[in-house]
Amino acid sequence: MAIAVVGTFDTKAKEHLFLKGRIEAYGYDVFTIHVGTRRPAPFPVDRDIYREIEKKNPSLLSRRDQAIEAVRTLARKTVAALYREDRIEGVISAGGGTGTHLGTGIMKGLPIGVPKVMVSTVAAKDMGSVVGTKDITMIHSVVDILGINSISGMILDRAAGAVCGMARARWKPERISKRIALTFFGFITEAAEHLKDRLEKLGYEVIPFHANGTGGMAMEELAGEGVFDGILDLATHEFADALKNGYCRGIGPERLTPPRGKSVPRLVVPGGLDCAVLEFTRESVPEIYRDRKIFYYDFRSAVRLSREETRLIADQLSEKMNLNPRGTLLLIPSRGWSEADGEGAPLYDPEVASAFVKRMSETLDPRIEIQEADLHINEAAFADLAAQTMDAMVKRGALSR
Repeated sequence: MAIAVVGTFDTKAKEHLFLKGRIEAYGYDVFTIHVGTRRPAPFPVDRDIYREIEKKNPSLLSRRDQAIEAVRTLARKTVAALYREDRIEGVISAGGGTGTHLGTGIMKGLPIGVPKVMVSTVAAKDMGSVVGTKDITMIHSVVDILGINSISGMILDRAAGAVCGMARARWKPERISKRIALTFFGFITEAAEHLKDRLEKLGYEVIPFHANGTGGMAMEELAGEGVFDGILDLATHEFADALKNGYCRGIGPERLTPPRGKSVPRLVVPGGLDCAVLEFTRESVPEIYRDRKIFYYDFRSAVRLSREETRLIADQLSEKMNLNPRGTLLLIPSRGWSEADGEGAPLYDPEVASAFVKRMSETLDPRIEIQEADLHINEAAFADLAAQTMDAMVKRGALSR
């Protein structure tokens, strides 16, 4: 099989030809794909996406933004098809802002585990939206991409070596057990550790996700691909940060939405829904939060949500959970939802927590069971209960199929 070299060959021909040569020197075949939007490739390629669009719908190339989207869409389908046909086993690209937008957008059509390397002039910027939920390796070009010199050549050569090294990797787990997706974040790490231990003793493989916005979305994407037998959504904290523009914001409409065409049992816990995590310290508390309960953590602080904010989040969760009433259950630890929330802790507010429970009971589909446990989320006993409940849901789901 080959490594796909994808790029804007009309403006970055020398650089991508250099990548091609280095990959071949490392013993791999190369499949070249031109995704430029100005003119056809200046040298023979395996696929010229520009020419393919020019033949079918040339009007799409008349406007730059439309041309970029058309090329990216067709190239993404092309690369995904090549992988499914076992014709490529990795992809690499190099470029500036537009090239990075094109290259990473195309790479996102490939499943997790397929080597994806992007050499980019803008890799030092915030790459959250560029990388998204995929395992894309970003390499900062340091110098601009304008021909081959002693520095750019060194970096491109190492990028070629990286994608070839990734393609050579052949590790596989000894066995694949039933998989449980587990979301968590810092304030409930103890709960996650207990749960991982309990679920593994029950014979499951636990796949953890940091509920930092991107983590929750990555979990949902993999659930849509049928990777999991169950989801233990321990940290629904992302909804709080999404509401308050907090540190773990960035979720999309897919978060907590059942994967289309698949039935995956989901146990939902209000882990971290006591607070929004915002970037300020005790020396820089914004005026609007000075009357709130605050947990000072590091460069971030957790602000207790108000009753009205908690009701809004309850409505959001109910709307999502009601989409799969037979495969969802809500488990609430009544003694606190994070290390900052519990008797004697800085964010403890049982009245607001009770308002959440009341609102959920009013808005959830009656077929969805609500279990309340007189425990704190970080207690080992809560992990025992959650693991047993998840196990029962998975087994019940398996029997119903």
